[in-house]
Amino acid sequence: MGKLWFVALLGTAYALGGVASVEVSDHTVVAGVERYSGDVHFTADPHAAVNRGIVDLELAPADARGLVEYSANFYVLAPADPAKRNGAALVEISNRGGKALLQTFDFAKGSSAPLSGEDLGDRFLLDRGFTLVWIGWEFDVPDEPGLMRLRAPLALDHGKPVEGLVRSEWTGDDLVRTISLGDRSQVGYPVANPNDPANVMYVRDRVDGPRTKLPRSQWKFADARHVTLEGGFTPGRIYEVVYRAKDSVISGLGFAAVRDFVSYLKFAPRSAATPLAGFSRRTIGFGISQDGRFLRTYLTQGFNLGDNGRAVFDGVWAHVGGGGQGNFNARFAQPSRDGHPFFNVLYPVDVPPFTPDELLATERAAHVAPKLFLSNGSYEYWGRCASLIHTTRDGKQDAPPGDGIRIYFFAGSQHGPGAMPPRTISGARYPASGNDYRTAMRALLVAMQNWITADREPPASKFPLISAHKAVPVSALEFPAIPRVHPPAHPRLAYRLDFSIEPPRLGEPYPILVPQVDDDGNETAGIRMPEIAVPLATNTGWNFRDASIGASDEVYSMVGAWLRFPRDRDERHRTGDPRESIAERYSNKDDYLRQIDDASRELARRGYLLDGDLAALRERASREWDYATAK
Repeated sequence: MGKLWFVALLGTAYALGGVASVEVSDHTVVAGVERYSGDVHFTADPHAAVNRGIVDLELAPADARGLVEYSANFYVLAPADPAKRNGAALVEISNRGGKALLQTFDFAKGSSAPLSGEDLGDRFLLDRGFTLVWIGWEFDVPDEPGLMRLRAPLALDHGKPVEGLVRSEWTGDDLVRTISLGDRSQVGYPVANPNDPANVMYVRDRVDGPRTKLPRSQWKFADARHVTLEGGFTPGRIYEVVYRAKDSVISGLGFAAVRDFVSYLKFAPRSAATPLAGFSRRTIGFGISQDGRFLRTYLTQGFNLGDNGRAVFDGVWAHVGGGGQGNFNARFAQPSRDGHPFFNVLYPVDVPPFTPDELLATERAAHVAPKLFLSNGSYEYWGRCASLIHTTRDGKQDAPPGDGIRIYFFAGSQHGPGAMPPRTISGARYPASGNDYRTAMRALLVAMQNWITADREPPASKFPLISAHKAVPVSALEFPAIPRVHPPAHPRLAYRLDFSIEPPRLGEPYPILVPQVDDDGNETAGIRMPEIAVPLATNTGWNFRDASIGASDEVYSMVGAWLRFPRDRDERHRTGDPRESIAERYSNKDDYLRQIDDASRELARRGYLLDGDLAALRERASREWDYATAK
């Protein structure tokens, strides 16, 4: 294992395009894998047309040339043998600084510095020749080893950091005395003056419920980025701290960092001194959850146009981003804040445009629109307003995707892949959904690659349609009367919000639809993985908060449910369960596995699975049978 250090300096002409230098702090080759990591130094010209949409860029300190300097971490993995590379860079937009590509497509364990062994899983991506790329874009990521981070300047008002109101929301599962002003583990904005009369705290029990303003004597700032409350913060309640903050970071430079580093990998002239320049001829942007919303916003705001007039990404795949965008490019942006039925509920996330044709309008006008995949699970319909991407805004008609776009829905799935046996999530009422759709994602990635390289059409879109009675209001859901189980009454709503005040004023929500279900409670539209098509349980995209953590009638964020069928007729009658039992459906395990094989082969025939993954799906189904039928 070797290690090299060098600095790749680019000429002035390309520096004006964004990348000023690339510092490679680690270059390692092991087991046929080549790794580069280090830092990219950028410049941004506030007067360049491609940068005019970056909020407050004109307020950043500039060098003698009038350029704004900033930097970010990068990490690249590639087959060490250039002959084994397929010419495509798969660029993951890091979720809160992490790296999830290998977990998603290679079934690897999580690692902040993947290189070999279990870090690479079954090596699906590298064996197919992809170059894997990560670049820091988020400024509030904790400064910890392995996390991808953007280092961007502050916006200054006559040389002093600007100030403004910021709202920090907290909903927890445990009684705590002190909370951060940042989201999750992200770094929050510091309070400008702890004694400012604009600093207030509210609490309420429902998203649309009344707020109670807490007396100032009951809470205080523990330090610049934390607050404490007398008696503690009660789980299952929504707390908001509105305070005057300072040190607004020019967060929109995260879009520029992605755009310019990917352009460098794709277009910069190659030389011995710049080994990553021109590294890949084609590029696919991929993002999960927060980062799917990042990519949706990136497209909406026109960042796929490089300063050379060419498209940065050839393909974009936004996964489980629902109908949302994000607070990525604004003064006092909070890029980590998302939006769920009972968590981070009132941030500028679920705002128009929603449909893919609207998202691509700017890029199409500039002739740089990428091929686009939007994929979601059933949680995103209940918790992330996913129906907005394929319906009219009044919720009455389908809005099918246009050319160059596919929409995929994974039926019966939660926000992330399920496990078998189903996981028990602390604070959730039911076992989590067991549905693991990652094998389908592998097939779709191959389809995306073929689409951008050979113009070979990918599998057809699959999502619930109003016209087919598959997308319905919650009130029209025909969920079976399973004992002690009912669907949520409070899904995520995309309110029209007025942010001229904080907290924002609620307007009317956009109509939200959910996928219709069959007599078992399993969803009937979308990509039905073999375990959904040939079921042993009801797999939902929703779960509930357990009574032990409060608000037990509210959705537990991002988790689905696995609700086993009765094992036999006696159990069905004893429990009053309307669903047919396992023994009544299948004569034995072999019969069940034969049906699993048939369902798998049909999905593979239509392009939603790869033949090489069918044996693993059969083995997984075998484990689910053993678990579901055990007494």
